[in-house]
Amino acid sequence: MHEWALAEAITVALLKQSELRGSKSIKRLVVGLGELQAIDREIFEFALSEVLKLYGLEVREYALLSEEAEFECGACGHSWKLRELELSDEVREAIHFLPEAAYSYVKCPRCGSRDFSVVRGRGVSIVGVEY
Repeated sequence: MHEWALAEAITVALLKQSELRGSKSIKRLVVGLGELQAIDREIFEFALSEVLKLYGLEVREYALLSEEAEFECGACGHSWKLRELELSDEVREAIHFLPEAAYSYVKCPRCGSRDFSVVRGRGVSIVGVEY
C-alpha cells in the first residue's frame, strides 16, 4: 500500500508550501503518476483525498496524469518507450514492482546496450498547483 505513503508525501509538500503562502486552500492540484511506479490510481486517489483532509488542506479540484515511461541510451542516444518493448507479463510486473529491475531486462532496441537512463515515467510528482 505504498499509495498511502506517496499520498502523504504529496500532502506534506503541499502543506509546507501552503504554510508559506498563509492559506490551506488550493484551487487545483495536478499530480503526475509515473508508469514505472505501479500506482493503483483508485487507491491513490482515495488515499490522497483522505490524507489531504487529515492535514486540513482543502483542494477543490485535482487531476492525476499518467506519465509514460521513456528511456534513453547512454551509448547511442536512442530514446524509446516501455510500451515499444516486447516483454513478458512477468517481466513487466517485475519492472512495475521494482523499477530498477528494468536494468536487468531492458536493453537499447537500437544498439543493445544496457547503459540507459529513465528519462520519464518514474515516481510521483506535483506537476502543478493553482492557489
